[in-house]
Parts: sequence; C-alpha cells; structure tokens
Amino acid sequence: MAMKVNHLNLTVTDPVETQQFLVKHFGLKQRGKGNQNMALLSDDNGMVLTLMNMKIGRESEVKYPATFHIGFIQDSEEQVNEINRRLKADAFDVPPPSRQHGSWTFYFDAPGGFTIEVMA
Repeated sequence: MAMKVNHLNLTVTDPVETQQFLVKHFGLKQRGKGNQNMALLSDDNGMVLTLMNMKIGRESEVKYPATFHIGFIQDSEEQVNEINRRLKADAFDVPPPSRQHGSWTFYFDAPGGFTIEVMA
C-alpha cells in the first residue's frame, strides 16, 4: 500500500508570522487562527503543516541540520523567477535563481528559522 506524507511539524520562532508569510507567498491555506504557540496550514492536496513555537520544546533557538529545507516545486522557470521577484519586492534577502542539481532554483532563509527551496 502506497503512503503519502500528509502532516509535517516545523519548529519556528514565531508561528503567526511564519503562517502569514506562507499564506501570502506560497498560497498555503490558514487553518484556524494561529497563536503564539502554534499555527496550522494546509495545501490543496490536504497536507497539513503545523508550525510550533520553539519555546514549547524549551529550545532557545531553532536548529535544523544545514541541508534541511522544505521545497515548493513550480511548473516553470518563470514561476520561480516570479516568486523570487515578489520576495525581493517584500524586502526578503533572496539570491537570484540559478541552475543547480539540474533545476532552476533558489534557497533562502524563511521567517521562522528554516530554509525554503523554490525550484522548477
């Protein structure tokens, strides 16, 4: 029986700020009203993303391994370029997309303390 990932929990510095960012820039849907401890999102395929405040786990900072990231795969290079332009217009420090590992991609540090990759 094939399984699919349908829930992911990320530890973040500010669940509400991170939730608002992911809704605005990546089209995730807000599920309920987030608060300082936890916020929930979902995508069009039913995957649920939980954003949990690092302080719940008594952490002093968000720490992920250097290669950890979440990815948003786009249908075209132009879509990658457009997301990059919108992020820059909102004053996020994002590098220009480039050809890496066979994809048109860029990585950046998202609000909350984790890395996002946008690729086509």
